[in-house]
Amino acid sequence: MHQIKVVAFDADDTLWVNESYFRDTEKAFCELLQEYLSLHSLEKELLKTEIENLTLYGYGVKGFVLSMIETALKVSDGTCGTEVIEKILQLGKNLLNEPIQLLPEVEAVLQQLYGKYRLVVATKGDLLDQERKLRKSELTNYFHHIEIMSEKDDANYLKLVKHLDIRPEELVMIGNSLKSDVIPVLNIGGHAIHVPYHITWIHEQIEHTIENERFKTVTQLHEVLSCLT
Repeated sequence: MHQIKVVAFDADDTLWVNESYFRDTEKAFCELLQEYLSLHSLEKELLKTEIENLTLYGYGVKGFVLSMIETALKVSDGTCGTEVIEKILQLGKNLLNEPIQLLPEVEAVLQQLYGKYRLVVATKGDLLDQERKLRKSELTNYFHHIEIMSEKDDANYLKLVKHLDIRPEELVMIGNSLKSDVIPVLNIGGHAIHVPYHITWIHEQIEHTIENERFKTVTQLHEVLSCLT
């Protein structure tokens, strides 16, 4: 990776905890509606609704809340009542107000790489929510650029590379999602380092292995330093 000029980091579940908060909220939602369906069936219905709504609402808490409300109305045949809707809205507000919990060694890794490379954040989700989390993380001073995408696909990574005025092979993307942080970056000719998180949303999971000389997997974030320095 001697040609790398830009090191891009995913945000959620790479820099800080995110998916665990969503799973806790999902559990609370299912318990709220368990008189209508089993917990497992409610999880399946909610996931189905979330996936169907991605093209409308995109990723993030707001779309998740709207999908919870839609699922509640569907499984209850519209009888769940305003009290349940109010509780779902409160679950969403609680999720938006969760504290920022940095993952181990994040700041130490950024300190080691700062000044040696241009560091950027490349994340997706709701603009206001991601900006809020970045601000609360107190990490923004490390980053040359913040990119919040509606979708992490080949086209948006190419836009990022163009904006940064580099070639794709001069970019390495670090993240927890093979689907969003690795595959599209490899597709455009960049490098990618996968740092798994112990929980992965099913929509971000893939069923095939990746074999590419520009791809590495590490178990802890600090291991990326041996790849880059």
